[in-house]
Amino acid sequence: MSSPTRPPQPGIRLHVDLGGDPRPHRSAKIEAHLRVDVAADGAPTDLPAVQLAVIIAVDVAESHRAAVRHALPAALRALPDRISFAVLGSGPEPVRCYPRGDDEWAVADRDERRRAAFVAGSLPLHREGPRPAGYAAWVASARALLTGRPVSVRHLVLITDGSSATPGDRLEEELETCAGQFTCDVFAVGADWTPDPLLVLAERLHGTAEFVDDGLGRAITGALQRLRRVHTPQLPVEVTVRPSVRQVSLSEKAPRPHRLGGLRAPGRPHCWSFPTYQWEQGSRDYLLTLVADSDGDPLETELQFAMVSIGDVHAPVTARWHLPGQSPAQAPAGADSVRTLNAAARMRGALRQGLVALREHGRDTAEERLGQAARLAVQLGTDWVLDEIRAVAHIEDAAAGRVRLRAVDPVTLGPMILRAGSRPGGPLIDAAGARPGPRCGGCGTPAGSEARYCITCGEKLL
Repeated sequence: MSSPTRPPQPGIRLHVDLGGDPRPHRSAKIEAHLRVDVAADGAPTDLPAVQLAVIIAVDVAESHRAAVRHALPAALRALPDRISFAVLGSGPEPVRCYPRGDDEWAVADRDERRRAAFVAGSLPLHREGPRPAGYAAWVASARALLTGRPVSVRHLVLITDGSSATPGDRLEEELETCAGQFTCDVFAVGADWTPDPLLVLAERLHGTAEFVDDGLGRAITGALQRLRRVHTPQLPVEVTVRPSVRQVSLSEKAPRPHRLGGLRAPGRPHCWSFPTYQWEQGSRDYLLTLVADSDGDPLETELQFAMVSIGDVHAPVTARWHLPGQSPAQAPAGADSVRTLNAAARMRGALRQGLVALREHGRDTAEERLGQAARLAVQLGTDWVLDEIRAVAHIEDAAAGRVRLRAVDPVTLGPMILRAGSRPGGPLIDAAGARPGPRCGGCGTPAGSEARYCITCGEKLL
């Protein structure tokens, strides 16, 4: 009996909600909330391990060997059969620890796992003296290995204590080179690392950044299990715009914030492609921002400013240029959805800025930003943000944004800043609510604004 094959793309539902109709301007901003619902549609639950290649890179100083002594062998012993893997240590530059010899990759089975776990006990770690050239060196080493491995999912697990971080280490330049080549999860151990470059790594390489106090082995194993739930490794979001649109940006807001780089489609000057990665079952939320000029466009007329395409699914972004005196009395359907996306981003940013200010002894700024985060968290119902604030301040009136700082151990702020930049934001308004247009009086099926008969029961629409 042949095993079921995975379909080329998951089942996709795409909903677009507009933030509001713009007023005529040379640089009017149009914002839309994209909700993408993904279903595997009967595909196998787990991606076959043979389609995965993973590098576990250990950027840890010798003085912190205890942090990985037991966790790394445990994670290696838990690798699934037939996954391609390699382990990098440092001495002082990134160096392949396993597999030994000339082979670049090992394929997991019982013997390979046993040997890898044994070798990991003598993992080379950097000592006093020269350090690797920052995170750029680790990313470059991973790229050199992963780009030559023709599998569906290529992933880097970077474990770091921050001891090799170097300011101005060409990380941004290296990340530009790595775009689309692989994804990355970062696990921070110890207390001397800086959150900012770790958040940049996770955001640009479409992964997560997490502080692991203990349970590192379980965290690595959990990351690999999540990779096996990936249904489609890469799926671009294409945005085709009308000529009056001159700027396009797209950012992923949930389940985690990721920066998306747009690429011009060859031969299609008005089409942008935004690569996205690691699609699982569930929902994703994006904020699409268009900057358009009103020159030559008619007023008070429904216009299509963009068409959003994901696979074979398409949805238009429509709006009209409204004169101030003729604006509609109520906000369009979906405006609350866009406002919630923006409020969640402001909440996360205020929380992070407040924690950074507290670390840098800017107490007035810290209280102001944390108060703003508390006020937005109450509005969005985001309890985890309030819990984070309570760890560093007394919340006197969350709804009014009044907090009072308490004495804090600076060591605790790094993990909090990391969580503020990598955890999901507040709950988002369901974008699949009531849509404009009539409904069938018999069966309740929604219909398009121009429909005359129900597509389900055939009854005439009133």
